[in-house]
Amino acid sequence: MAASILKSHGAVEMSLHVVRTFLRLRELLDSNTALARKLDKLERKYQHHDEAISAIISAIRELTNPPAPKRRSVGFTADLSEKP
Repeated sequence: MAASILKSHGAVEMSLHVVRTFLRLRELLDSNTALARKLDKLERKYQHHDEAISAIISAIRELTNPPAPKRRSVGFTADLSEKP
């Protein structure tokens, strides 16, 4: 607007800078909204994977740490709880 009123070279340059700045801001806003849409899509897609991953990790932990086998004691032991 300054270029139409002042009609000087500096006013024209400033007007061009202002227009370019607004164009750049619009491009940034568009890219941010596109990025936000992509992130939302990824979040919805992989939302249920957390539960599956934690189940896999717990299964792996169980396999790597098996329970200790029951050991029999050495020697003779009488089971007195049995009745003949």
